[in-house]
Amino acid sequence: MNNPENTEVNHPRGAQVGERDELTAIIGRGSNEAVTRVIQAMHPAEIGDALEALPPVRRRLLWDLVDVEIEGEVLMEVCEDVRESLVEDMEIDELVAATEQLDTDDLADFVQSLPEQLTDELLAGMGRADRARLEQVMSFPEDSAGGLMNLDTITVRGDVTLDTVLRYLRFRADMPRHTDRLWVTDRYGLYQGELPLRRLLTNRGDALVSDTLKQELEPFDALTPANEVARAFEDYDLVSAPVVDSDGRLIGRVTIDDVVDVIREEAEQSVMSMAGLNPEADTFAPVLKSTRKRALWLGVNLLTALLASWVISQFDATLERVVLLAVLMSVVPSMGGIAGSQTLTLVIRAQALGQITRDNAQDLMMRELAIGALNGLLWAGIVSLLVWLWFGEATIGLILGVALVVNLCTAAYAGLALPQLMKRLGIDPALAGGVALTTVTDVVGLVTFLGLASWLL
Repeated sequence: MNNPENTEVNHPRGAQVGERDELTAIIGRGSNEAVTRVIQAMHPAEIGDALEALPPVRRRLLWDLVDVEIEGEVLMEVCEDVRESLVEDMEIDELVAATEQLDTDDLADFVQSLPEQLTDELLAGMGRADRARLEQVMSFPEDSAGGLMNLDTITVRGDVTLDTVLRYLRFRADMPRHTDRLWVTDRYGLYQGELPLRRLLTNRGDALVSDTLKQELEPFDALTPANEVARAFEDYDLVSAPVVDSDGRLIGRVTIDDVVDVIREEAEQSVMSMAGLNPEADTFAPVLKSTRKRALWLGVNLLTALLASWVISQFDATLERVVLLAVLMSVVPSMGGIAGSQTLTLVIRAQALGQITRDNAQDLMMRELAIGALNGLLWAGIVSLLVWLWFGEATIGLILGVALVVNLCTAAYAGLALPQLMKRLGIDPALAGGVALTTVTDVVGLVTFLGLASWLL
């Protein structure tokens, strides 16, 4: 039996959300004693939320009052930009002290977010054993099972009795957080199965571990992507799961708290990426820094808008003859953009869940095209009737209706095809899919509407 690491930090969650508002108000009044009393009752996650909600000057005042013993935990609760701003004024000995209470997986995430020079200095200031454990976790990609895993495992051998295991656990007097099962290995550390605590407590004490263990849970290879790990935890309602190396040796475990972080980060990434923003960005980052980051995305959107304007300019003669076309032409790209966004969102979600394969891609394509065609016909009829009744122009109403059908079908196709193409090219569909889709629906919608008008009018 062994225990490579056993570090547990418990902090009661005694503060409510309202206390963060109270804290902000107290900081504004400049009462350090009152601030200290409030943050002593707060969980590190709540302190992290309060730090992110404060402008830089007040944030520094609050950070200076945080207890040194929980500084590491608080740093893990804030976004990367805020963490960087807090760490830049800390000495190396302060950083080492702040990380002493962190689990190895959290420590690895923390170290990897630091500048390279600080990382080297921090590693140099750590003990040999701690550094070896940290380097083991950091040897795996951050978004893999190995990068998520804890080393605080409790392992038992299959040739001992359950009474022996219970005596060992009582001797330890403590267990790592989120321990719902023990891991069974042979003398060489090869993974053999799991021993759920409920079986340990409900079976006869003279029964062998090997007769009681379960082998239903397949261990994660250390290189398994983090999103697959999260999906398995969701599908099988896991609290913890074993991680093995390429030889099948148990090297750690993934726990539910780390998986929740993965799920949250993926959700934030999807939402923020659609606007070209970094989910780890500081809400109160300096104006120039934020301006520079957003300028690139605005430039990309400007190029797509200029492309649409160029398309319109090719039909200026038609627009001069029939002014009504200029009034109505925004309807087609707008409807196509909305319909395409619906398909795009559906497909990006399906990709994240691993639901799209080569076998079902064609069926999904036919489904989306059918939806696009039916919606196109429905709204084409409504819009054509409205144009005829409103402006008395049946021909323009017909042109608008046909353009709607064509653009909604195009939007359905593009909403499905673009994410798959981007995934093959290694581009995040959540980041670039919206801009590419808008470009396609704008150009196709305008060309169809104005092209038909030029031909028929």
